[in-house]
Amino acid sequence: MAQINDKRLSARIEGDFVVFLIGIRINRPWKPQKWLPAVLAMPRMLRELQARPAAETGFLGYTTLGFGTLVQYWRSYDHLETYANAPDAAHFPAWKAFNKRARNSRADVGIWHETYLVRAGEYETVYSGMPDFGLGKAASLVPATGAMSGSRKRLEAGSGN
Repeated sequence: MAQINDKRLSARIEGDFVVFLIGIRINRPWKPQKWLPAVLAMPRMLRELQARPAAETGFLGYTTLGFGTLVQYWRSYDHLETYANAPDAAHFPAWKAFNKRARNSRADVGIWHETYLVRAGEYETVYSGMPDFGLGKAASLVPATGAMSGSRKRLEAGSGN
């Protein structure tokens, strides 16, 4: 089990960043040939990304929100897009293969993603009694006390106001 932080903390990250939500929905579980390759591809991609320096890939980390849903953190959209389209990386061939399998049966398995571009200081977080999680797992954790005790205070501190 992950180590629990017994303090009230907030995440801090320098500069802009990207939040990328991605998931899979198995609509027809009796057709594993349609969804199993996609389910198995994500751990390979995450291992590949974690094995390389963040300065090179722009991949800052991820948090799993249960089966089939991840939140990923990237330094920039350019980094995310470069990885997604790199023919020598795990994602692009997996994406091509998925589309080939799903071409005539899109209802068998659903996939989705949402991309959010976050400007520096325009976010706030709080974690209390939690293991490293979310942005706090991908960035730095600081005490959420005093000037950082309330959500508005954390937003104002992050934006320099």
